[in-house]
Amino acid sequence: MRVLVVGSGGREHALASALAADPSVTAVAAAPGNPGIGQLGELFPAAPTDADAVAGAATAFRADLVVVGPEAALVAGATDAVQAAGIACFGPTRAAAELEGSKTFAKDVMAAAGVPTARSYSCTTEEQVAAALDEFGAPHVVKDDSLAAGKGVVVTDDRSAALEHAAGCDRVVVEEFLDGPEISLFVVTDGTTAVPMLLAQDYKRVGTGDTGPNTGGMGAYAPITWAGDAMVPDVLENVVHPVLKEMADRGAPFAGLLYVGLCLTDQGPRVIEFNVRFGDPEAQVLLPLLRTSPAELFYRAATGTLEGLEPLRWHDKAAVTVVIASKGYPEQPSSGDCITGVDGPGYLHAGTRLTREGRLVTSGGRALCCTALGNTLDEARTAAYELAGRVTLAGAVMRSDIGLPSPLTGQR
Repeated sequence: MRVLVVGSGGREHALASALAADPSVTAVAAAPGNPGIGQLGELFPAAPTDADAVAGAATAFRADLVVVGPEAALVAGATDAVQAAGIACFGPTRAAAELEGSKTFAKDVMAAAGVPTARSYSCTTEEQVAAALDEFGAPHVVKDDSLAAGKGVVVTDDRSAALEHAAGCDRVVVEEFLDGPEISLFVVTDGTTAVPMLLAQDYKRVGTGDTGPNTGGMGAYAPITWAGDAMVPDVLENVVHPVLKEMADRGAPFAGLLYVGLCLTDQGPRVIEFNVRFGDPEAQVLLPLLRTSPAELFYRAATGTLEGLEPLRWHDKAAVTVVIASKGYPEQPSSGDCITGVDGPGYLHAGTRLTREGRLVTSGGRALCCTALGNTLDEARTAAYELAGRVTLAGAVMRSDIGLPSPLTGQR
């Protein structure tokens, strides 16, 4: 099978690496890819949000399967264009991708499907935002309604900061604050059958000890062992299947990867958000643990044939990934800074590029993910930080507590 991965981040490098290691895959390519993925196969200079260019790259590569990584590409209709070219595509259509493209849409779907989630208001004026903030009280949760690359959410006790964030968005969703540990469940689906992956946890705050602003994610680990055996079946029954039915009833059946962000409250699990693709950096710990053929899994989801697939098989190990970000991240990430020490397995490229002279430099934001497996979580954590310690990057931003119990929840 020939597989084209769409995107250029750490998530896409993790996907390409997992697919390249799959014996059923004969060739891997990416559009546009990054220096790490370029070591695995051909790169096509197609912008992920240019749906026609993505379909053109898939056709030129003679792909049997396309795997779309970024949410912006899905919202832009990459899957629709690839399917129109007669090629199987893992990822929801433009209409189904609105589950992430609009938080107001997602809330409407959850309400119609009876999904447990935070109470909220969709607001377009300062007066509406102020009224919602006053009703729910602090901590204030304000979410940009549209795509914001994982950085459109503000959680603050400062009412003026919440209003300022809202003022910079066309539409926001103001929610009541949910108190409890947060975990991520990834579900592969063909629109009817839903296949859950392992639970994972990421670390959103930029600073050690869960301090500083939210980011796209500074690290993650899997599997989670403290959530209880009933968690996944409960979420499938009360969240995933009702949402799949509601999307089908709306004429926008959802096939691909449904990411369910959960908060484990005293009243039970509540959905924080949906994403319509692999999370980053959770993909970097889930995919190395997967023993089942990822190509078969994604192809079956893309072609409506998940029913009858054997239960997913996993390595009996733990995985940890540590993100190394550029100087100034997340407010003003630096670009063009030299990176050295990225040799051997375990390094997944995200915000990197090669200069004309062949030097590896940052291209802004999160530069690398250092991913390691171990027989225990502590072993995986130690190995991941050993990888990170070999990297030289001036002014690098990195948390030192990935894989340790969160000071906010005490859970690990």
